[in-house]
Amino acid sequence: MIEADDGTDPELVRAKIITETAKIPWTNLQRFFASGKTLFVSKELDLIDVAYAFQQDNSDTVGRWVNSEQIKAVSIEQAKQWVAEDSLVWAAVVKPWVLVQNPD
Repeated sequence: MIEADDGTDPELVRAKIITETAKIPWTNLQRFFASGKTLFVSKELDLIDVAYAFQQDNSDTVGRWVNSEQIKAVSIEQAKQWVAEDSLVWAAVVKPWVLVQNPD
């Protein structure tokens, strides 16, 4: 799990994010969804870049993505679809958020 920036080299932080990003069954993330902690990341964005921006608390960049709806809360409809299809999603955890993206 990625913690707040402690002054570590940006490349090391990005490498840590990469090692902690994986395809995971959506059903394993339902408890995070239920607590409102899952955010959908558009395929237009690189999940690692988004996780890094969150980890660095880059509110300007994250705010632009949210305002353009490239990042938004996972909808109930999307969650139901992923459950019905037994979907895998790419996921990166940046406390307290779980960032998810369609793998295809």
